Amino acid sequence: MNSIPLELLAPARNADTALAAISCGADAVYMGAPAFGARAAAGNSIEDIRRVVNAAHPFGVNVYIALNTILFDSELEEVRQLICELYDAGVDALIIQDPAILSLDIPPIDLHASTQWNTNDPERLRLVARAGFSQLVVPREYSLAQIAEIHRELGDDVSLEVFVHGALCVSHSGGCHAGQVLAGRSANRGACPQVCRLSFTLTDADGRPVAPPDGGSAERHWLSLADMNRLDSLAALADAGARSFKIEGRLKSESYVKNVTAAYSNALDGVVARSGGRYVRSSHGRTELAFNPDVSKSFNRSFTRYFLSGSDRRGISSWNTPKWTGIPVGKVKAVYGRGALVVDASVALSNGDGLGWFDADRRFHGFRINRVEGSTIHVAAGADIPRNAGVELYRNNDVSHEAAMARSDTSRRAISVAMTLTVDEHNRPCIAISDTRGCRAEVTSSAECHDWAQTDQSAARRNTAARLGDTVYTLAEFDDKAGDTFIPASVLTALRREAVAALDSQWLAHRPQRRLRRKPAFNGDELKGRKIGFQANVSNVLARKFYSDLGAELVDDAVEVKAPHGEVEVMTTDYCLRRELGACLRSHSASRLPRELWLKAPMGRLRLHFDCDNCRMKIYTKANNK
Repeated sequence: MNSIPLELLAPARNADTALAAISCGADAVYMGAPAFGARAAAGNSIEDIRRVVNAAHPFGVNVYIALNTILFDSELEEVRQLICELYDAGVDALIIQDPAILSLDIPPIDLHASTQWNTNDPERLRLVARAGFSQLVVPREYSLAQIAEIHRELGDDVSLEVFVHGALCVSHSGGCHAGQVLAGRSANRGACPQVCRLSFTLTDADGRPVAPPDGGSAERHWLSLADMNRLDSLAALADAGARSFKIEGRLKSESYVKNVTAAYSNALDGVVARSGGRYVRSSHGRTELAFNPDVSKSFNRSFTRYFLSGSDRRGISSWNTPKWTGIPVGKVKAVYGRGALVVDASVALSNGDGLGWFDADRRFHGFRINRVEGSTIHVAAGADIPRNAGVELYRNNDVSHEAAMARSDTSRRAISVAMTLTVDEHNRPCIAISDTRGCRAEVTSSAECHDWAQTDQSAARRNTAARLGDTVYTLAEFDDKAGDTFIPASVLTALRREAVAALDSQWLAHRPQRRLRRKPAFNGDELKGRKIGFQANVSNVLARKFYSDLGAELVDDAVEVKAPHGEVEVMTTDYCLRRELGACLRSHSASRLPRELWLKAPMGRLRLHFDCDNCRMKIYTKANNK
């Protein structure tokens, strides 16, 4: 039985973060290109990308580059040239959204379908799979059963990538037009203004505020979701057919990426160990950590498994604040003036820690500790602290944890090697070296050693052989068969270096080559009779041709190209506000809320439409509506 490789795919804002993710156990990293990535603030130079590639490939770690915005006609040649540069830099695959790239004259680089393809429609998912991609992202909303079904249909020719951790877009990915319509900032062009994290007032059709059934304020972050956490579901996802486990967060800090990557790498190691050989990690090397990873200590809006079970579809929101509230750490016992609190803390607090609290209206406030004296914490004058005893406090900045994560020695990843030292018939030392990647080399020194050692040399020889700190290797086994032949340390050092260089050469010669782009498998009539609207995000002539060649009729260009008029559908989401509030239209409690609901904010009003047949919510607004 051939083992199935599993990939932990970590995000990286920049090269240093990518290197940290690799050190903490990532099997692949994804980064932004210098331009045209869906996170405009996370672009990287070709030089930095090449640096990451050179550090990643000795471990068999892949480097994927996000080139996943829609493109304008004037940008196509620039994109083509950029792809050629990325290919020359050794990048393993591109993550793309715009089908125009499929028609460009580019090297045979492997292509992955971005989540921005908006594949929530199963037919569209099948279409993308036939377009020549080797890996595609399954919608975040898919259940285990749906993942298993699409895996059975597509087989192993296309690797299924699933999100397992991080921020959730309330809208189907690639289908959010709220930023462009309301603010002129397009998520499909890398400039998402995060409309879903804004504070809205829940109203009826006449604009009157509606008090929610839980008795709280009508003004909350109604579209803000909790963060995904599927740390305990990796085995189930693998058994359903997932092969790449993706952590969201190309704008996250290096500390966040280290902590979350290490936690998931440990969990995935557990899945592999318990699989009886069914699964293996897709990269090589063993990671040693100087910290205990804990995802609760990194930014999150509380956690949800989202729709993975397919049944429990509530408890997935983060209405009170889109910020990180942190971990409960105690309660206020007394307040002294405006600058000191006596706290009954469950953990040790430190100078510089960030604490937060909720007021009676469930609004979140925060402050920083200046000084801790026993159970009393002192804050800066004017800090936004609670005024009453009994208020629960949350820590959302643990300076001790952050300080530990900022150290350069928090993790080290290395390839384990075994060495055998012998002496040939000419009294020349020889080293045979092998590693866990399956590489092997043997080198012989040119120096002849005819002297005999007066004392046992085995410990000294092992110490010399183990000096691999400036390489990707670590010595796991050393079999000393040189007997009492005296081998000068300088000779053994030179021989070790030759052996390592020979092993590097073996890896370069036998490392699995980059996967080449798969050929499309279209019949040419896949979309015959279909009308393609602005939801397909068509923004250039090659994208138009892609759909017309498949028989589709293009009705509207992307909203970034042709501004819409009147009421526009700007989001479709499997999250339902009525369901979350316990007032589903199909339940006896539907009357707890007016049938028609709106969300009001300074930038505009959003009309909520409840598509009960598909258990979805659609969100509409008027273009340029204020």
